[in-house]
Amino acid sequence: MQNFFAMGGYAAFVWPCYAIAALVMAGIAIQSVMDFRAQQRLVRELDKGKAARPRAAAREAGPDR
Repeated sequence: MQNFFAMGGYAAFVWPCYAIAALVMAGIAIQSVMDFRAQQRLVRELDKGKAARPRAAAREAGPDR
């Protein structure tokens, strides 16, 4: 088992790479969850009519001719 963790003498290079990869994947997962929740809040606000709707505002302004 000790040979596995030593990685044939390359443990100083291999384990930090695993740690960096795990941190990046965790960061991506956290960012995805946060963005998903923000999008859910935006959808709820739009459904309630609290947020401005860009398409409706564009129709009221008329065409730019």
